[in-house]
Amino acid sequence: MLTSSIVTVLLGLCAVGLVISLFAKAYIVDSKNDEMIRQAKQVNLAIQNQTEPSDGFKEQLRFFDQAFDSRIWIFDLNGNIVTTSSKDEVNVGKVVSTEVVNQVLHGEPAIWNQSEGFKEGMLSIAVPWGKDNDVYGGIVLHAPLKGMNETIAQLRETILWVTLLGIFFSFGVSSYLSWSITRPIQQIDKAAAKIAVGNYSERIQIDSKDEIGELATTINHMVEQLARVDLEKRQLNQLRHDFLANVSHELRTPLTAMQGFLEALQDGLIEEGAREKYYEILYNETLHMNRLVDDITDLMKLENKEIDLVWLAVDVQAMLSKLSFKFQPEAELRGTVIHCLVDENSPQAHADPDRLEQILNNLIKNAIKFTENGTIELKAMAIPSEGCVLITVTDTGIGISPEDQGLIWERFFKVERGRPVKHKGSSGLGLAIVRELVELHNGSIRVRSELGIGSAFEVRIPLYDSRQYVQPLSLGERA
Repeated sequence: MLTSSIVTVLLGLCAVGLVISLFAKAYIVDSKNDEMIRQAKQVNLAIQNQTEPSDGFKEQLRFFDQAFDSRIWIFDLNGNIVTTSSKDEVNVGKVVSTEVVNQVLHGEPAIWNQSEGFKEGMLSIAVPWGKDNDVYGGIVLHAPLKGMNETIAQLRETILWVTLLGIFFSFGVSSYLSWSITRPIQQIDKAAAKIAVGNYSERIQIDSKDEIGELATTINHMVEQLARVDLEKRQLNQLRHDFLANVSHELRTPLTAMQGFLEALQDGLIEEGAREKYYEILYNETLHMNRLVDDITDLMKLENKEIDLVWLAVDVQAMLSKLSFKFQPEAELRGTVIHCLVDENSPQAHADPDRLEQILNNLIKNAIKFTENGTIELKAMAIPSEGCVLITVTDTGIGISPEDQGLIWERFFKVERGRPVKHKGSSGLGLAIVRELVELHNGSIRVRSELGIGSAFEVRIPLYDSRQYVQPLSLGERA
């Protein structure tokens, strides 16, 4: 940019200077010619009544010489110089060129450059000397070219200084423009180099509103996106690692037990009468592994958006009554009673019946698991102002600590870890699946719990009557 700007300015100013110089020279010379022709005609007016040189004649010539600062020659019809305005009269008797004489005798002024007889070059013009149609000869005026050449030289010098000033100015402007462009580009280059090695904390600080500023903003936005993607990638890798570790841990326990029992049975270490008990343990461990695989499969389908819901109007009250009857025997084994509160309005939810039942199954199982010699209360009520059905599963169990309440939705997290009472048969995936299914229904879930008092899970599912006939998005559409 710097070189091209200087070269462009230099060529432009040189071309302009050359044209101005040529036109100025032609203008100065033409103006001088016109001026000298007028002066020569004034001399002719003064001497046109005198046909022979005399002392008075010469005095007039010297007067005009001083007035016009021009040497004056007078020549006759043959071109012989008869007198001059100079005192030494060194040119008297010499002959003016025939071409000039002929041009003057025809009544036309002649113009040429004269150097012979002078110390310096002269611009010379000749006009007829005479009155009316009588021509006695010619009048020649010589003006030094030095003054005109100096004027032209001064003009060219001025153009040169303007050119140098223009080059200096263009150098400054081009330097600033180059700096203003290359500096942010260097910043972008350095930032790109850091981004290339995975440093997404780098940001480009450019406040200009031009194209480079827009580029910097775009790159900063890109870096933010890359940082977010990189963070999500690391989190995903960590989740995958934790998931595999948890699955391995969950499978290792039943497999180890099954392997030990099978080896004991194979080696004949167990008596015939006790084998049925060990077969039952092996069977239960197999069921536990099967449930774990089913839960993992469901969770993976939910996270991969592979489950589509069948949207229907679901009678939540009837579903709770059915589940209450279903789980009552299991609850009685733990000395727990299930109460299903009846709502006269019998609210209907807009949901997938099978998946809603799966949600409630997991919540009720969870309540039974952690409640002994207590009560479990199932309740559903419509909230038209919120456009949802509120389903509550409340127990009087051991409760959940405040620090665990934010973790119970994580995969393989077990609230009973570290507690004195152990509950086998749990995979730690139930509540994670519940949350995914609730969100799939465009609903929400939260828990309220106190240690030693119990827990209450509140599920909000869209109310059927408040749908306004808008079909909710399926999982594939949401993805």
